[in-house]
Amino acid sequence: MEVGIVGLPNAGKSTLFNALTLAHAPVASYPFTTVDPNIGVTVVPDERLKKVAQITNCSKVTPATIKFVDVAGLVKGASRGEGLGNQFLSQIRAVDVLLHVVRCFAEAKVPHVDGVVHPLVDIETIDTELILADLEVLGRRLAKIEKKAKSGDKEAQAELAVLEKVKQGLEKGVAVRLLELTLEEKEKLSNVDLLTSKSLIIVANISEEMIGKEEESLKELKKKAEAEKAVFLALPAKLEAELAELDEGEKKTFLEELGLKESRLPALIRACFKLLNLIVFFTTESNECRAWPIPYGTKAAQAAGKIHTDMERGFIRAEVVKYEDLVEAGSIKRARELGHYFIEGREYQVQDGDVIYFHFRA
Repeated sequence: MEVGIVGLPNAGKSTLFNALTLAHAPVASYPFTTVDPNIGVTVVPDERLKKVAQITNCSKVTPATIKFVDVAGLVKGASRGEGLGNQFLSQIRAVDVLLHVVRCFAEAKVPHVDGVVHPLVDIETIDTELILADLEVLGRRLAKIEKKAKSGDKEAQAELAVLEKVKQGLEKGVAVRLLELTLEEKEKLSNVDLLTSKSLIIVANISEEMIGKEEESLKELKKKAEAEKAVFLALPAKLEAELAELDEGEKKTFLEELGLKESRLPALIRACFKLLNLIVFFTTESNECRAWPIPYGTKAAQAAGKIHTDMERGFIRAEVVKYEDLVEAGSIKRARELGHYFIEGREYQVQDGDVIYFHFRA
């Protein structure tokens, strides 16, 4: 599962990417510092993992992770190739969630591509380019499907109707995720990878001086995010990148000096995880407690396959205990005694926080 980071040049995309992944991607005060995409992973914060490891006496802990893809800044005309925009757009078509970094700070040493910082205008610029790029992709698909539809292909005719509906929406400037589409219509779009159909997070990149004053200064930006059906978060990317380089003790001291309780990155990571429609189950084998991210609705056999394909093929059963029940019992043994351990078959839908031991034929 991947999150693609987009925004105008000098918005702070790579700075936020570095804060999330510690990848040390180049950051500079001029546009297009990033040309090739930066790719990195970040740990999903989950206190449950430490607790399960403690209860089961596992010395090794392996958390869930999310992959982030940071592409170069998009500019007006990106969908037509301006600033190599169409190349950069193609690099994020495969991601599952878009994270739009919007610049909300003024800094003379970091020039804005349009000469003035105007977050709402910047959002519209990126929105327009994503819509135009989608219209181009949609046009190619329409040309292909129209031929089949004219020949009497019923499936093609049904898809054509949905494509035309989406095209009309995009031509009016409406992102695909904002259109009222049925599940069946969304399935018809599965052959077309549209950028504006993806879940969206809007991150207001603020200065340190703005911390604590966001409620009023970012009121309109928050309304815009709500209208876009986007998750909205404000954070100082430069400060977060500096904090990410510190150990826990130094980080705590630094935050206290700034009058802050905690970093805002964990909230952002959890928001990404939620939009990816992921849950987590835990295993405690070979002295390792591990968190496994899976899509909501995953069955037990499929979850076993996440660990190894042989486990899905040879699946016999799953022994499951809920996280809350395990914590209440205090040990695996006591959880069994209290009747909190359940034997489930391959069709069991794994729940968030399940601690599972899989039985399978090798």
